[in-house]
Amino acid sequence: MPETTQPTSPPEIPYEQARDELIAVVSRLEQGGTSLDESLALWERGEQLAAICQQWLDGARARLAKATAAQDVDSDAM
Repeated sequence: MPETTQPTSPPEIPYEQARDELIAVVSRLEQGGTSLDESLALWERGEQLAAICQQWLDGARARLAKATAAQDVDSDAM
């Protein structure tokens, strides 16, 4: 199925919170010492957090592209 890029609402948590929690999840996984079930739960949460961060970054890229395009149009009008 082809991927579509439709505007979506921002994620429920801020980028910085998702990033910080993702860092903590990765750290716990790297330390080891967790059961298989705990490790899988951490991995799943890490995947969710990575998707949230990516959504924020994609939105920022789109805003930047829009602002850059508007600036280019303004420059061409002069």
